[in-house]
Amino acid sequence: MEWLEKTGVTVREAGPDDAVGGVRPSVVALPESVEEISAVLRACAEHDLAVVPAGGGTKLHWGAPPERCDVLLDLCCLNEVIEHAAGDLVVKAQAGVTMDALADALAAQGQELALDVPFAEGATVGGTLAAATAGPRAFRYGTARDLLIGITVVLPDGTVAKSGGRVVKNVAGYDLGKLFTGSYGTLGVIAEATFRLHPLPADRRYVVAGFESREHVQEVAALLATAQAEPSAVELDWPGGDAPCTLAVLVEGSAAGQRAEALREAMGAGTVTDEAPAWWGLITDDEVLLELRFPPARAGEVLEAVRGTGFALRGSPVAGRVRLELGTELAGAIGDTSIVAAEGDTGTGLAGVVSGLRERLAPLGGRVTVLAAPDENVDRWGPVSALPLMRRVKERFDPGRRMSPGRFVGGI
Repeated sequence: MEWLEKTGVTVREAGPDDAVGGVRPSVVALPESVEEISAVLRACAEHDLAVVPAGGGTKLHWGAPPERCDVLLDLCCLNEVIEHAAGDLVVKAQAGVTMDALADALAAQGQELALDVPFAEGATVGGTLAAATAGPRAFRYGTARDLLIGITVVLPDGTVAKSGGRVVKNVAGYDLGKLFTGSYGTLGVIAEATFRLHPLPADRRYVVAGFESREHVQEVAALLATAQAEPSAVELDWPGGDAPCTLAVLVEGSAAGQRAEALREAMGAGTVTDEAPAWWGLITDDEVLLELRFPPARAGEVLEAVRGTGFALRGSPVAGRVRLELGTELAGAIGDTSIVAAEGDTGTGLAGVVSGLRERLAPLGGRVTVLAAPDENVDRWGPVSALPLMRRVKERFDPGRRMSPGRFVGGI
């Protein structure tokens, strides 16, 4: 595409690994600055081409497949930490900076961004914001949306807009940080982000305990949610079915050892260690991945609702957020129409699993989101009361439907 090359941005032909939800783009553009992102989007607007932003590519199969994808905008070259104001506990980074690289840079100054990404490597600042992934310590420190204090975005027509941080330029009064976090690239391109930091804790200890009873897990989780030892995170790992649950609690800061011992005694089980469990905060298989959100007080009932689905569960019962991965009963059998959500449910296949879960979680105040799935017929989002408002925001920012069209809620 000569017209795109005229922007001065590096362009290459797309390959199979560049596909977004199975939709292969024609070309990949690799901008090296905010200005080059703007140039690409202006050119795409002139030719009515659809653009999908990408970071490390770890979540390109999340969300629905785009209706069209002409240009994949690879932000890997925007990989600089722009400013680290250690005295103010603030960092500004480009969207293509990997979370690992950012963590290393901050650790050298005794600080951290308290976001735990769910993949061992490859996740970027922009991708973490676009998918709004939350890790174990969101229980104490909040999610990406809470730690974000400034953002620079490029709108579909090439306009560069900023909000928060040290420079404020709002767009018609919108809070760009909140809008773009979790938007799956459907409103524009996240180019830079400014975050609030925390000092690295002086010490960390984990209390790890196994429980046979899901009711016991609920009791312990309720205890931990109000514990005076102030845990930073409480994570549950459950293979599903009748398998036992493993509960791990993180305690950070001064006297972490003594506080962890106090929690262990209150829990009535477990061991104290300075090493996190191998599964802590990670997604190990996201071929099919569901997220459940619910009132923490209903965690025990949520576990019961999941039992029998064939899914493995991992996440925080005290934050009311868990993810479901394929268990051994479902692995390799998602296309099998004999799979049902649970005994007594009539739905078949993955769609039946999801439908059955939604029916059982709705009375508990919970909701089910399908983050990733190979089945395009699955209802990924379920009922969303704010959908009319979200459609108006999409129309305001991207009336031409060129940014990741169809990837988000309601085909936005």
